[in-house]
Amino acid sequence: MLPAVLSGFAAALVASWLHRLERETAGWIIALLPAGLFLYFSGFIEIIAAGDTVAVSYAWVPTMGINLSFYADGLSLLFVLLISGIGTLVLIYSGGYLKGHPQLGRFYSFILIFMASMLGLVLADNAITLFVFWELTSLSSYLLIGFDHKREGARFAALQALLVTALGGLALLAGLLLLGQAGGSLELSVLLSRGELVRAHPLYTPILFLILAGAFTKSAQFPFHFWLPNAMEAPTPVSAYLHSATMVKAGVYLLARLHPILGGTDIWMYVVTGVGAATMLVGACLALRQTDLKRILAYSTVSALGILTLFLGLGTPAAIKAAVVFLLGHALYKGALFLVAGAVDHETGARDVDRLGGLRQAMPITAAAGGLAALSMAGLPPLFGFIGKEMLYEAAYGSLGAALPLTSAVVLASMIFVAVAGMTGFGPFTGKKTSTPKHPHEAVMSLWLGPMLLGLSGLLLGLLPASVGNSLLSPAIEAVSGQAGDLELTLWHGLNPTIALSAVTLAGGAGIYAGREALRRAASRLQMTSWWGPARWYSLLLDGLNVLARGQTRLLQSGYLRYYLLIIIATALGLAGPKLASLGGPPGLVSWQEVRFYEWSLAALILLAALVAIRSRSRLGAVAALGVVGYGVALVYVLFGAPDLAMTQFMVETLTVILFVLVFYHLPRFARLSSGLVRARDALVAVTAGALITTIILFSSNVQFHPKISGYFAEHSLPLAHGRNIVNVILVDFRGLDTLGEITVLAVAAVGVYALLKLRLREEKSK
Repeated sequence: MLPAVLSGFAAALVASWLHRLERETAGWIIALLPAGLFLYFSGFIEIIAAGDTVAVSYAWVPTMGINLSFYADGLSLLFVLLISGIGTLVLIYSGGYLKGHPQLGRFYSFILIFMASMLGLVLADNAITLFVFWELTSLSSYLLIGFDHKREGARFAALQALLVTALGGLALLAGLLLLGQAGGSLELSVLLSRGELVRAHPLYTPILFLILAGAFTKSAQFPFHFWLPNAMEAPTPVSAYLHSATMVKAGVYLLARLHPILGGTDIWMYVVTGVGAATMLVGACLALRQTDLKRILAYSTVSALGILTLFLGLGTPAAIKAAVVFLLGHALYKGALFLVAGAVDHETGARDVDRLGGLRQAMPITAAAGGLAALSMAGLPPLFGFIGKEMLYEAAYGSLGAALPLTSAVVLASMIFVAVAGMTGFGPFTGKKTSTPKHPHEAVMSLWLGPMLLGLSGLLLGLLPASVGNSLLSPAIEAVSGQAGDLELTLWHGLNPTIALSAVTLAGGAGIYAGREALRRAASRLQMTSWWGPARWYSLLLDGLNVLARGQTRLLQSGYLRYYLLIIIATALGLAGPKLASLGGPPGLVSWQEVRFYEWSLAALILLAALVAIRSRSRLGAVAALGVVGYGVALVYVLFGAPDLAMTQFMVETLTVILFVLVFYHLPRFARLSSGLVRARDALVAVTAGALITTIILFSSNVQFHPKISGYFAEHSLPLAHGRNIVNVILVDFRGLDTLGEITVLAVAAVGVYALLKLRLREEKSK
């Protein structure tokens, strides 16, 4: 499976080059990759339907329990087939939709990266591997949403999607790490059998809320739903792919995958079900306010994601079955409707439903594809969407304790789905023909092939639901619920309450469609409420973050080296000081009585020279005092048996003093530009920092994790390196590469200085 996942990343490297070679057929050629992946993973259907799973694992960071492991069961296989199958159609569609675009090759690369990231996400078995692919989907979707980067709207939408989903991603990472700690493993296949252990763990509640934060932001659950409609700034192929089978369903996949581990508790049911119900109703109602084809479909997607979340929150066997069946049906008809909307926009230059009509004769194939998808979305037989809707009603009607409110909410959302299906799948093609910016005509084959195949798939699965029932959907349901069981899908269940609810839904949906303009006008009066909505809060938080960043920058990046040093030193004091104080006084290295008189004198000389350097009003006096400090350090080397280091120190100090004198000789005297209070503050900070460093040195000198290596050097200098001067042997032999590096740096610096001097001489000669 690893080559299958990585193949998308590899293809992304050559996609742009392939487009330059074959501009007309590049989309068809590149689509062979996801088509091949679809066929490859289709070979797993029989294996997984028999109750087996497919797993591979490669060591990545084994000491931390992180493996590059992949795991295919019924749930991941369903998502893989949707990702690769719809990805094939989207790539073909992209070649026709973006034909002639100067950056089409780059687009192919972006969408292949996104596809590979989604495949890795749904197949990942290790929690950290899942998180890596999770974040890759956010990054690649950022590139896709902002593909038309010259438009401010596209850049804003891409950044908004990235910030919202990345914030949830950080919460998800924390939740996954805690989950691994609570369950004793980072492998999801292992954790699936430890659900009771995790649910009984004290960390269960923070784990749940952190993971839900990641899932809710990714799948645009209320109140994070606002980023998804704004993502319609992306090209239509991206919208179709994101909304049907990929990114927005990643959060739903995570909820389904972790249901056996985290589900089944009261807090799971109330939070997940409540958020899902709110998202379902908010998305459905907001869809009625829109006139843009893509935004209508986007808000209906938000509502559909809420339905999936709601039923996963219920967690009953009937609810899980309904969620899985609805997921497949939604992917088919929503992908088709988005592609139809793109074809209409491409051929007419318009997406406003109030400006579209009568396109049936000009675009008959597109109209047929849109009609099939719309019938499935409306839940009419014999389309697969009808089966999914019936199962939703059955699960809601059979829920204990909340049957009436849940059923009523689902029926209301379904009524709006009927109206949305009419507005997007039938409205542009029926009625009186309207004038459009471009003369309408049937789209090229690459634009109608995808929606037609998806629409026909919905019809075929509706007529033959058993073809996917036990082979594909039943293993997925088993993976979510953790319980084995057959799924019996039939088009006709007889006369029962769900049929009556379907009739009410169609009648109500037809009424909403007929009165859509009046409802839209009524909803427009509530436009004023948007100022306190989630999107408004996002803008306020982002503006506040920018204000904080600017203030922090003015404070921390003032341009004055003095303030930089003060901040660094104060931060070090604040972090290390309290800890050192809690350890008591620093240990002494030697007894004060053992210090000789000349050692005291040398220390006093160094301190006095340092004081003279900072108090001197003359630059030359300060340089001379610093030289005394350097010579004093050299004398310390002499006293403690390091004459070679002392000679080096003498040479460096002499050269430094001479250079400083030559440079500073013509400069004016020091000027005191700071007040006495500021100098006192600086002195206090300097003394405190010096005390801190001294204390750290005293503490660290008494800490020894390993034996000292000085004995090794003393013992082996002569027999191994044939040298009696231990320091020289260390520099030349034992640490020869370090010395070579230092010499190289000095040589490069010397060459640079020489080049600058030569350049100056040439300029003087030219003058």
